Amino acid sequence: MAKEVGTQLVAQNRRARHDYEIEDRYEAGIALTGTEVKSLREGRASLVEAFVSIDRNHEVWLENANIPEYLNGTWNNHAPKRKRKLLLHARQIDRLERQIQAKGYTIVPLSIYFKDGRVKVEIALARGKREYDKRQSLREEQDKREALRAMRYKNMHR
Repeated sequence: MAKEVGTQLVAQNRRARHDYEIEDRYEAGIALTGTEVKSLREGRASLVEAFVSIDRNHEVWLENANIPEYLNGTWNNHAPKRKRKLLLHARQIDRLERQIQAKGYTIVPLSIYFKDGRVKVEIALARGKREYDKRQSLREEQDKREALRAMRYKNMHR
């Protein structure tokens, strides 16, 4: 079998980009069982309620991420919402730990994807947005869209 090259997106957490202001991004490996990988290859995963935590042993965990059971799996199928260990360097974990102790910071998963055949999770150090910040960012996006639309319309009618 030929080695896979490139990235293939499996799941994305769009809500996190809306609810949080992204500060730093990290790419982490994830410890999975065989049926979880097969389920991800089918494109079945959800990060809607997922969050990242660091325990007392300085281990990083992805919690509440929903990877549904593999349809062709047998009695040894995995639990869909189990805790999954994220693989990061010790320096990265220390840096994340120090930063989440600061007020208002949290770690959120942004996406799950395959990179050269291996499952990776993009996590981010994020600060929660307030309601008026969310409205402001939506307004900016809408203004940008309208400007692009106007330029496209003007270029078409020359």
